[in-house]
Amino acid sequence: MSRRLPSLRGNLDLMPSPAPDRPGLLIRDPFRFAEAMLIIPSALVPCLAFFNGRYDRAQVVEALVRLSGDVRVGQVVDHLLDTLSEAGFLEDEVFEGKKDERLRAFAEAAARTAAHAGSAYPVEHEELRAVIARYLEAEPGGDMPAAVPRGAHGPLLGIAAPHVSPEGGWRSYQAAYRALAPDLAEATFVVLGTSHYGEPDAFGLTRKPFLTPFGEAGVNLRLVDELVERGGRAVRLEDYCHSIEHSIEFQVVFLQHLFGPAVRIVPILCGPFARSTQQGGAPEDDPGVARFLGALGEMAAREGRGLVWVVGADMAHMGRRYGDGFEARAEEGLMLDVAARDRARCERLAAGDAEGFWALVQDRSDELKWCGASPLYAFLRAVRPASGQVSRYEQWDIDDGSVVSFAAMTFHGPAAPGV
Repeated sequence: MSRRLPSLRGNLDLMPSPAPDRPGLLIRDPFRFAEAMLIIPSALVPCLAFFNGRYDRAQVVEALVRLSGDVRVGQVVDHLLDTLSEAGFLEDEVFEGKKDERLRAFAEAAARTAAHAGSAYPVEHEELRAVIARYLEAEPGGDMPAAVPRGAHGPLLGIAAPHVSPEGGWRSYQAAYRALAPDLAEATFVVLGTSHYGEPDAFGLTRKPFLTPFGEAGVNLRLVDELVERGGRAVRLEDYCHSIEHSIEFQVVFLQHLFGPAVRIVPILCGPFARSTQQGGAPEDDPGVARFLGALGEMAAREGRGLVWVVGADMAHMGRRYGDGFEARAEEGLMLDVAARDRARCERLAAGDAEGFWALVQDRSDELKWCGASPLYAFLRAVRPASGQVSRYEQWDIDDGSVVSFAAMTFHGPAAPGV
């Protein structure tokens, strides 16, 4: 009997091959259930359309033989099938085995190991220390907002920093992390990160310490356990996305550089508020989101100055890499309009205006594709800052036709009376 071809997984990254001598389609697994990366030759890319769970192998071979006149085409189909399956890119038993193994390994791990050391930043301690020091101490150049007079704002509540690669966003990382004074070393840093691969309207937590080349950053277990207990159905404890996500990992590296390896954190991955973005209404119209944001707000009010909030959030994602039918270049053409719209959103963030910020996100169903919208909104709702400031805004050409924007912001509580 002919067997049915399984479906190609729908959560893979597909992009043009970056190798000029190997044209085709690059396939990789952002979840890292499968570690392989494949380049499918251009001539075979159309065959991927048959891997949708609706075709038998015999049907495909028969159709391709008619088109090509080559009876050997069945060998090509079998080779492609075997290659995709062995890589873990098909919805089959091989993939399920790889997935189960990865989920079990993370659940049983004593610590959350550094997923991006050696790729996004150096894996050796001393080299990493030198690189981060260079980022924080270098002359940033470019236009910067005027300095705010000391005392013009109330106490610092937190910062927003990018989660783009530090190499591309170091100036904004610098502007954000320079706002953290040395006397904050004893605080717990609540890190709200974008969950790029997490469930919508959900929040990923972990009790695992974060291990980086600097050492082990401890988790404030009391606060994590409180959020698990009171956060309701939107909580995902030991969310596997923590094992692959960079939006919190990069913040931890900068925090460890400033305050030592044993800095204490509460790591929270914020899934997209997809229903609200696409259909309208507030994110907390979802009871699960409302309950978690309520628990987060109660924790913020009770712990007060013992917490410092760090939001790892990028902004617009424009161009072919992100599904647009056009090429984008930083600070050129349409990206000038994007910058104006980004800044309008930042104005609402700086005003602590959660409703106004979210109304701008919802406009045209967030065609700017701000991946950091949910952690920023969660911060505004939980912490309710009195004021904020953009200390740097940037756009970065992540490739020849695509741009990511991001910024550094600081947020403050009410100023003392008489200031």
